[in-house]
Amino acid sequence: MSKGLLIVLSGPSGVGKGTVCTALRKRVPELIYSVSATTRQPRLGEENGVNYFFKSQEQFLDMIEKDQLLEHAEYVGNYYGTPRDFVEETLNSGKDIILEIEVQGALKVKEKFPEGIFVFLLPPSLDELKDRIQGRGTENQATIEHRMSVAEQEISLLQQYDYAVVNDEIDLACKRIESIIIAEHCKINSKSK
Repeated sequence: MSKGLLIVLSGPSGVGKGTVCTALRKRVPELIYSVSATTRQPRLGEENGVNYFFKSQEQFLDMIEKDQLLEHAEYVGNYYGTPRDFVEETLNSGKDIILEIEVQGALKVKEKFPEGIFVFLLPPSLDELKDRIQGRGTENQATIEHRMSVAEQEISLLQQYDYAVVNDEIDLACKRIESIIIAEHCKINSKSK
């Protein structure tokens, strides 16, 4: 049995990673979603163990110390990380898994799993990105400006990725990512073989 593909979807905050990932999983139900751990507070409607594993800072630091995370990063005052065991077990069982993570974390995963498929989700424009972040209604103006500054830095790292997908329409972005997965499975010299 061949190993599954590790698909890493990342991009700036507010680009729609969660929305695209949710829609993609409906289109490709066999794609396993890797739930990240975080110290940030849940947003309305988010569930522990479904959207994230919500952890206290002490719990998260304990996971780091025990090397239970594939990657972890601090982003705008909160920690995010990918539980290692679940990802490795899924890949070894031959199933594809998708990580929806911040850019910092994606680049750390690339160091450990260069055979992964790294997809950068882009906004149609920086103005559109700012509108999306403001539209959430969850951040003050200073936080929005900080997120925009970070987004510009992250977009400058685009060359570190295998693919770039513009999230202009959710359905189109999903079709593009699904096509990438299909193409990667058809490669003769696939990274995962």
